Amino acid sequence: MQQPFGGMYQGKTIFVTGHTGFKGAWLTLWLKSLGGKVVGFSLDPPTQPNLYEAAHVAEGIEDLRGDVRDFAALSAAVERCQPEFVFHLAAQAIVRQSYADPLETYGTNLMGTVHVLEAVQRLPDRCFVVNITSDKCYDNREWAYAYRENDAMGGQSPYNSSKGCAELAAWAYRQSFFPPERFAEHGKALVSARAGNVIGGGDWAVDRLVPDCMRSIAKRQPVPIRNPDSVRPWQHVLEPLSGYLWLGARLCQDPAAIDYGWNFGPRAWESLSVREVVERLLTAMGQGKWQDISSVQGGAGDFRHEDRALRLDCTKAATRLGWQPLWTIDEMLAATVEWYRGFYNKSDFDARGCCLDQIRRYVDLARESHVAWALPAKAP
Repeated sequence: MQQPFGGMYQGKTIFVTGHTGFKGAWLTLWLKSLGGKVVGFSLDPPTQPNLYEAAHVAEGIEDLRGDVRDFAALSAAVERCQPEFVFHLAAQAIVRQSYADPLETYGTNLMGTVHVLEAVQRLPDRCFVVNITSDKCYDNREWAYAYRENDAMGGQSPYNSSKGCAELAAWAYRQSFFPPERFAEHGKALVSARAGNVIGGGDWAVDRLVPDCMRSIAKRQPVPIRNPDSVRPWQHVLEPLSGYLWLGARLCQDPAAIDYGWNFGPRAWESLSVREVVERLLTAMGQGKWQDISSVQGGAGDFRHEDRALRLDCTKAATRLGWQPLWTIDEMLAATVEWYRGFYNKSDFDARGCCLDQIRRYVDLARESHVAWALPAKAP
């Protein structure tokens, strides 16, 4: 059976920043299953435990450790491996941490992005770049409607602002150095991908809903919830990753025809409150309870701004890429619970095998649903 994404990654050298993180580890496993030659550049895994080590993601890839804030080390790695694709995921991704260390946040999210793009600019051959930022790059005015790709960049927290800054910097690089209409001259193509709040097996980051739930359940303690009524575009990690991979493949197929910015999020009715998601998750786990700490020290009132409501409009990806989310909230929670139950309850749990099996099932569903990226490539 033909590979998804038109077989575009088979045998290609692919540079992934942030490959030791949660999303980066899942993306690396998927790229390896597609036959890609993955070179990862990242700091050490950010937590213990972590998906990168649990799923033996380092097997079969070139694992480079470094900081995207270090331009000399990053550019040397890019120059040496001469990638055909770059997926830039390395980031400081926690809103609360951005208040504790704004220098790290801006240095990683803004200048790290600039360093990646400058390293790509210096490559002699073609390269296709998918710059992954966040739904929080938008200047969120707490409006009822979902944000679209042409809405303003911005944000009140250092994290949100840093992502908006990264978007502006990448747009400037595209316009200044990688204009699509002159691709034949420079050979570089750049797009931006923005996703919502991802969940899935193997995430242990601090101040994220699912990891907080799993830690509390393991300790037999209530899950502390700061903002139970906040609304987010929840999605399983495989949903946006399929969008990133399809976007990269389409960019390679026709670099002059692909726009810059793309949203990958859930269906409108899957943007649920924290309260709704945690209650469904605990029901799926069959145990646990949660506690509203918004009015106590350490709760929502104990630090600065967090967005109350955020939704993404993914019409553009649906109509122009043929991309669509596949799992309902209960299906994505079921896959997440399956992974954590195996990790915590089975001594012989194969974390890598579970990830690859969930990827296979997701691809099978995409084929059954006739989603564009899973269908056989059309003859030229």
